[in-house]
Amino acid sequence: MSPLLEVRDLTAQFARDGVPATVVKGISFDIAPGESVGFVGESGCGKSVTARAIMRLAPEGSSVAWGGRIGFRGQDLLTLSEREMRDIRGRRIAMVFQDPMASLNPVMSVGAQIDDILRRHTGLSRKAARQRTIELLGLVGIRDPAIRADDFPHQFSGGMRQRVLIAIAVSCQPDLLIADEPTTALDVTVQAQILRLLNRLRRELGMALMLITHDFGVIAGMVERVNVMHGGEIVEAGPIDQLFAAPTHPYTRALLAAVPRLDGARPGG
Repeated sequence: MSPLLEVRDLTAQFARDGVPATVVKGISFDIAPGESVGFVGESGCGKSVTARAIMRLAPEGSSVAWGGRIGFRGQDLLTLSEREMRDIRGRRIAMVFQDPMASLNPVMSVGAQIDDILRRHTGLSRKAARQRTIELLGLVGIRDPAIRADDFPHQFSGGMRQRVLIAIAVSCQPDLLIADEPTTALDVTVQAQILRLLNRLRRELGMALMLITHDFGVIAGMVERVNVMHGGEIVEAGPIDQLFAAPTHPYTRALLAAVPRLDGARPGG
C-alpha cells in the first residue's frame, strides 16, 4: 500500500535575531492510510513544528523556511500555493491543537464555528450544515448537542472544548488527523476519555492519526508505530510494542524510564 503521507528530508529553519536556527533537521517518515503513528519527545524537540510543516502553518509571529518534501496523495505540499493549501487544510488534513481556548473563536458559538467549516469545504446549505454540526457534537460525546451548539467556548469545560475542536477537525472526514498534545491541559480522567474518543473516531471514519506527545504513557495502546524525536531529529522509530520491549537509543530508554509503573518495573528493562 502506498503511503498516505511521505515526508523526506524535512527541515525547518527559523531566523532568530538575524541568525538562522534549524529546529527540524532532515527527518523522514511515512504514514499509511488509516494508520496511527506517534511522535514522542521533550518540549522543543521539533514535534509540533513537524506537524505545522505538514499543515504549512508557521508558528504565530514567526517566519520559517521549510525544506525537503512532504508528499500527500501525489502532491508535494511544500510546493503548493497558499490557496491550494487552504483547500487541503480542514478537508483532507485536519489538526487538533493543544490549547482549545486559543484555537476557538471566543465571540462565535461553537455551532457557528463548525457550520462555517462545513459550508466552506462541503458547500452544504445553512440548514444542512447546522444539522451536520449537531450530529458531530453528538458524535464527540456532547450532551444535548442541538442546545449546546448555540453556546460559546467559555460555557464549556476544558474537556468539552477539546471535544468541540475534535468535532471541527473531523467535520469533513479528513484522510489524516494530526493531534498535537491534545490532552496536555486536562486531568487524567478526561485525558483517557479524549484518547478513547480519538481512537474510536479514527476507526469509525477510517482516518490516519498522527499523535504528538511528550509522554509514552499517552500513546500506549493508541498507535501502531512511534517516532522518537530529540534535538530536531528522529533518533529511533519502530512498532510501539518493539520500542516498549527493547528500546535501543539512550534517549528512548530515558523517556520510558520516566513512565510511572504500578508494579515498580522499568519499561524496556
